[in-house]
Amino acid sequence: MLSLLRIKNIALIDELGVEFGPGLNLLTGETGSGKSIIVDSLNALTGERVTSDLIKEGSESAKIEGLFTLPITKPLFRILDESGIEIDAEGEVDLIVRRELSVSGRNRIFINNQLITAAVLKRIGPFLVDIHGQGEQSSLFDLASHMELLDAFAGVSTERAKVASAFGEWRTAKIELDDLKRDEAGKLQLADILKFQVEELSRAALKRGEGEELEEEKLRLNNVEKLSKLSTDAFSALYEMDGSTVATLDPAILRIKELAEFDARFREYIEGLESAAALLEDISFTLRDFRGGLEYSPDRLEQIENRLAEITRVSRKYGGTVELALEHFAESEKRLSNIEMSELRERELNAILAEKRENYVAAASALSSKRQTAAKKFEREVESNLKAVALEKAKFEVHFTGGEDADFTSNGFDRIEFFFSANPGESPKPIAKVASGGEASRLMLILKTSGRSIADGTAAVFDEIDAGIGGRVAEAVGLKLKSLAEGQQVLCVTHQAQVASKADRHFVVEKTIGKNKTVIGIRELDKAERIEEIARMLAGEKITEAARDNAREMLAVA
Repeated sequence: MLSLLRIKNIALIDELGVEFGPGLNLLTGETGSGKSIIVDSLNALTGERVTSDLIKEGSESAKIEGLFTLPITKPLFRILDESGIEIDAEGEVDLIVRRELSVSGRNRIFINNQLITAAVLKRIGPFLVDIHGQGEQSSLFDLASHMELLDAFAGVSTERAKVASAFGEWRTAKIELDDLKRDEAGKLQLADILKFQVEELSRAALKRGEGEELEEEKLRLNNVEKLSKLSTDAFSALYEMDGSTVATLDPAILRIKELAEFDARFREYIEGLESAAALLEDISFTLRDFRGGLEYSPDRLEQIENRLAEITRVSRKYGGTVELALEHFAESEKRLSNIEMSELRERELNAILAEKRENYVAAASALSSKRQTAAKKFEREVESNLKAVALEKAKFEVHFTGGEDADFTSNGFDRIEFFFSANPGESPKPIAKVASGGEASRLMLILKTSGRSIADGTAAVFDEIDAGIGGRVAEAVGLKLKSLAEGQQVLCVTHQAQVASKADRHFVVEKTIGKNKTVIGIRELDKAERIEEIARMLAGEKITEAARDNAREMLAVA
């Protein structure tokens, strides 16, 4: 349930706060008074995208904040727990959701003062508010929405997940088989090209790092004389000549050891000096061996030059680097193998595809069966609820087409379409062909509420879903909303007096135009104010006593 809504610096709103209660909360007001801004603000609290355009002109920032009281369900607890929001695992929880907007684009979202991402709020949004907006009945003409409405009623999320998984596996196998068949058309020409490339790359025998190693060897061969002198001089200075570093270091270490027997300060140097002596001996022998292995070889230098040229030529031809050439080699070998083994692989893929198809058909059939079972119940419930909105003779049917021979999709092979007839004697036809605007509004209300769980604590918001109706029909819609509000909180924006008269709490949204300033406010009406507001809705700008009497009667009946 939405208990409190605060809005600051949004559109024409300076600052606004309103407390909602359980039952049916009605918002009324003149056209353009700002009711839709309040609904848009609620949309923002469910994770819908907002831009800095929403910020009031002249302001640097804006804020939307809502207090929601919700029962803890396992899915909600899991999302909150994953987001680091600490709550009890049972009972009810108060969630304070806040969105802070900035003209700089640095927007932030908080739940109970814990910073979260827009993606997390998007996941939590369905637990907070279920918003049905203006003109939403137009979605009835989109067949995809028919499947979504039926599936929500049928509760087939598990079955749909299985179908989506099976579809992914079937599609992967089909794509591979299709690619193989495309290669088949030009496989002889492609095989010749691939064989040449594989043989050339195989002969080249490229290795990662070989070029760098050969360049180092080439550098040494071109500098044998210099390297020989450097290593000889270094070896002599360190080890060979009289007074070499190694020769003088050992006696020095012995004397320092003797000093350490008399003064502890020298002990800490002994280990380091012994390590230095070992290191000097090691590098001395390395220098000696290096010098002994130096030999100028014109033949070896020519071999290196030729090999480097071959590496460069092949690398440039197949990608520009040794790594890319090796990747091309591996890919070409794989493609050649696929072509050479295409008949065998095609038989394998056909068997795999048949298996994946069988798995998909089984999952899709199970989903379809559950949908069709639920559809019968859905038809009865919708027709029963249509009576409550002055469509007593209406007929509603769920039609299935498709099946195993239809195109496969991640949602199954069913094609679902709602058929409707408002008048007796007329057979149901596709909704897009027969439903008027008023009928579509009422039908959308029923479809959105039929079979809906009323124990989840989610507030239902209807933004002028009663548009295009009036009189007895508006009365019926009001009663339906009132009935719905017995089990959950309902917020409704309306221009219908018959609907407004059913409110448990009635709020009016007002726009005040002052000097160079327009301000939007909202306030809850008392009994006398409700009479005036409903009379205004009935009579228009000039309120008559007859309109007031009518308003009193409507409130008394409600």
